[in-house]
Amino acid sequence: MVTLDFKTLTVPVGIVRILEVIFTCISFSLVASVGHSTNSFWTWCMSTWCFCFCITFLIIVLEFTSLRAELPISWDDFTTAFAMLATLMMLATSIIYPIFFTNFFLSRGKEIGATVISCLTFILYAVEVGLTRAKPGEISGFLTTVPGLLKVLEAFVACIIFICLDDNPYYPIYPGLQWCVAVYGICFIFAVLVIIFTICRLLSLFPAPFNKFLTGCNVLAVLLYITAVVVWPVYSFKNNSSRPSNCSVGVCPWDKLVVISFMTCFNLAVYIVDTVYSFRPVFCISRT
Repeated sequence: MVTLDFKTLTVPVGIVRILEVIFTCISFSLVASVGHSTNSFWTWCMSTWCFCFCITFLIIVLEFTSLRAELPISWDDFTTAFAMLATLMMLATSIIYPIFFTNFFLSRGKEIGATVISCLTFILYAVEVGLTRAKPGEISGFLTTVPGLLKVLEAFVACIIFICLDDNPYYPIYPGLQWCVAVYGICFIFAVLVIIFTICRLLSLFPAPFNKFLTGCNVLAVLLYITAVVVWPVYSFKNNSSRPSNCSVGVCPWDKLVVISFMTCFNLAVYIVDTVYSFRPVFCISRT
């Protein structure tokens, strides 16, 4: 039997989610009213606003109708993981859209308005992460803890790397770059599997204690990323150390190589932090 729980709409996290739905809808509508673009970055921004709107609205409905209790998933893990992912997506969108589609020196009110609303939405999702994340000493799902949120961050950074691999002229030539892509793929798959297994409450299927398994995989990921941090720039910028003069305004293939190099270093740092946390018994993991 479906019961309505109005309390879910009046608690702080419920109010934040309602504002997120409103703001993502406003951003999406403002940009859509300007016109369509075939630019991949425009598609990313629109997809982000639409995706966050739909999932947040679904979460509100499921909590309001108490149907979330019928789902065979860890609800806290799902909502916290989504809030973290939405925060990162909104941060990227709030940076990408004004760089490529907003000129603050011209009278382009809709684009500027969408940018401002997107930045506010990013803040709202960051607040939601703070409201839903497990506090020290609390018994909760893995993804509500710092190590769990780091897994979401690792997967997101890998997605940014994959997007920047598009139209890479050097990848088919150098085996070293192919090794780096394999590193990104292996670590990304592991992070996604941990997230899925946690949300679907399948941790009991692991043949070894999850803590030890997680630590071993994190150490392996750190070692793999260390090789990528060294190999990627060596082959990417071989005889290509400066930005080509014929590069168009905006992002060109050389710029994407720089972004990948930076993101590789960043993800290595995240995996190191994650490994340190995995050695410390600072979170509880439910194996149900």
